[in-house]
Amino acid sequence: MLNEFKDFIAKGNVMDMAVGIIIGAAFTAIVTSLVGDIINPIIALFTGGIDFSGWFYSLNGETYASITAAEEAGAPIFAIGRFVMAIINFLIIAFVVFMLVKMVNRVKAAAEKPDDVAPEVPSGPSELDVLLEIRDSLKTR
Repeated sequence: MLNEFKDFIAKGNVMDMAVGIIIGAAFTAIVTSLVGDIINPIIALFTGGIDFSGWFYSLNGETYASITAAEEAGAPIFAIGRFVMAIINFLIIAFVVFMLVKMVNRVKAAAEKPDDVAPEVPSGPSELDVLLEIRDSLKTR
């Protein structure tokens, strides 16, 4: 069983997947920062200062100064702003992944395309054809 596990781990696909997961986690942090630190302030600028991250509704009917205060009080809340941020994160990640797949497909297509293959030059008769011709000419003598 241990040898089977070693074989499974040593396969290239598992290692590629592990690298992809690690890079994906780092990429998620970058996208989260992009959305929270760049995109949301731009959206807030155009929407008159609305901050999506603090957009929430308290379900117990009480009013709280911030989402943090509501969470500390243990109030049930709909954190709509966090959901909006998650959607924006998803759309950015989906777009970047789409662009990466598109680029990889373009590189694969370029690698599979033959590079300026010279046109086939018609070759002369084969060795068998020449031998048959010699045989036929000897028969006629």
